[in-house]
Amino acid sequence: MSPDAFRQLALSNPINAVLLQRLPALGLADVWLVAGCLYQAVWNQRAGLPADWGVKDYDIFYFDPDTSWEAEDQAIRRAESLFADLGVMLELRNQARVHLWYRQRFGRTIAPIPSGRAGIDGFLVECTCVGLSPDGGFYAPYGLDDLAAGILRPNPRTPDPVQYALKTASYRARWPFLREGGSASEALEPPPPAPRS
Repeated sequence: MSPDAFRQLALSNPINAVLLQRLPALGLADVWLVAGCLYQAVWNQRAGLPADWGVKDYDIFYFDPDTSWEAEDQAIRRAESLFADLGVMLELRNQARVHLWYRQRFGRTIAPIPSGRAGIDGFLVECTCVGLSPDGGFYAPYGLDDLAAGILRPNPRTPDPVQYALKTASYRARWPFLREGGSASEALEPPPPAPRS
């Protein structure tokens, strides 16, 4: 899958298109639309589902060296106002602040994240590390082959076997064609027929 093909699939969810169009109005630096709202469009297309099927929320990463809760809260409130008419749940997070609350939420300490793109690097599943920026930027540190092929692999940058297993089980329950590991060609092959009794 090429970056252009990925972008086309992601933007087939009209909410993604509107978010990217309006994001510059927030005045945030190093801002990215990331995660499920993007990769789920790829899997939904393969499953014959609407592009926005199963999207729980829309994640937006940005980077501001002001790590105060107040600054992030102001950005969140601006985003809620700007996107209120869309009727979707937004998760706007300053990546410079993540290390401050990560241990309390996930039980382990992480180093400070130095950029919005670096925040994308930290998702648990390699093929879900994807982002689009409003200026046309594309970021996928592990490429797009596994995403297109439906292959799930743990991200070596964020080893967490328990959370990874929960996350991938949830994915496979919704998109049964997803496979753990293996090669791209294996993931695209249909399952063998069931033996006859």
